[in-house]
Amino acid sequence: MATPIIRIIMNGVTGRMGHNQHLLRSVLAIRDDGGIVRPDGSRLQVEPVLVGRNRDRLAELAARHGIAGYTTDLAAALADPAATVYFDAQVTGERPPAIRRAIEAGKHIYTEKPLACSVADGLSLAQAARRAGVTNGVVHDKLYLPGLRKLRRLVDAGFFGRILSVRGEFGYWVFEGDRQPAQRPSWNYRASGGGGIVLDMYCHWSYLLEHLFGPVRAVTTKAVTHIPERWDEQGNRYRATADDAAYGIFELDGGVVAQINSSWAVRVNRGELLELQVDGVEGSAVAGLFDCRVQHRVTTPRPAWNPDLPTEQDFRAQWQPVPDNEPVRNGFRAQWEQFLSDVDAGRPHAYDFLAGVRGLDLVDAALRSSAEGRRIELGQVA
Repeated sequence: MATPIIRIIMNGVTGRMGHNQHLLRSVLAIRDDGGIVRPDGSRLQVEPVLVGRNRDRLAELAARHGIAGYTTDLAAALADPAATVYFDAQVTGERPPAIRRAIEAGKHIYTEKPLACSVADGLSLAQAARRAGVTNGVVHDKLYLPGLRKLRRLVDAGFFGRILSVRGEFGYWVFEGDRQPAQRPSWNYRASGGGGIVLDMYCHWSYLLEHLFGPVRAVTTKAVTHIPERWDEQGNRYRATADDAAYGIFELDGGVVAQINSSWAVRVNRGELLELQVDGVEGSAVAGLFDCRVQHRVTTPRPAWNPDLPTEQDFRAQWQPVPDNEPVRNGFRAQWEQFLSDVDAGRPHAYDFLAGVRGLDLVDAALRSSAEGRRIELGQVA
């Protein structure tokens, strides 16, 4: 029996995220481990084809990793009938037209988020993919990370009882680029290029809140640009036109209230770059990308407010770790394996373009909330 091979057109994998998480730690890791095990015990092999604008960079990547196919001609790659999957990790503004071309070529589509820069563009892509009958998916990597999988276990087990609230802190200091190189590309801080922390991170908060606690029904957000000037990759000073911090309140189904601060202008004083605290009547948890700690109702101590004396309680020591009861896996690779298995089986992917549109709906509502200074209810994306 011939070994099935999925040939994947990978566009934009010379960038940081596309190269590290999607090419190296996902597709090449799957290839080097012998493929994906199918239900019948056989293996599904993968073969990447690199697409980008810099031929020298593509050639260097291909030679280093033993990849046979690479090109700067997207049209030629899409014309290859043997390549059935298209992946996009380009800058956000370049993504929708390339995805539309891939849909027209009959490719199954997997893409980084955000799917597009607006609800209208995202919905148009979702409708086009549905008409074409192609399997489609948007990256939901954080749902696959160990700390948040532990949190999901707690929710499913009823550990919290009635959930009251969620408090989230995300972010780190992104250097301005003058004294130290910035850790993020300059387009992230230009609105015209699809930049901004709301567009980037609220797509994450949409699916995290929806799949852990319930859909977002209303949002109140203040989006700001704390650092007005930055320096680009060539050392040129430019004016930042996109938001670099957002402070949000999210109202969820069932009365749960979530508050999440997102910032590229904050110095980290917590265990991980993302932490969520969930408080319920029966217990609480603090989850990051990898760790999760809990405090049950019966083990909750009795703090006393006394501003005249320093506290003698070590509050963090009063929480218990949730054990690692399953292997720690790369979240990007885990979703790649699920998406490719869905393509192989001819079934829809759980986190499809419409899920990506719901994220854009939250982005749109949050930016309107910030601009108008009021609470915004979300529309029903159907």
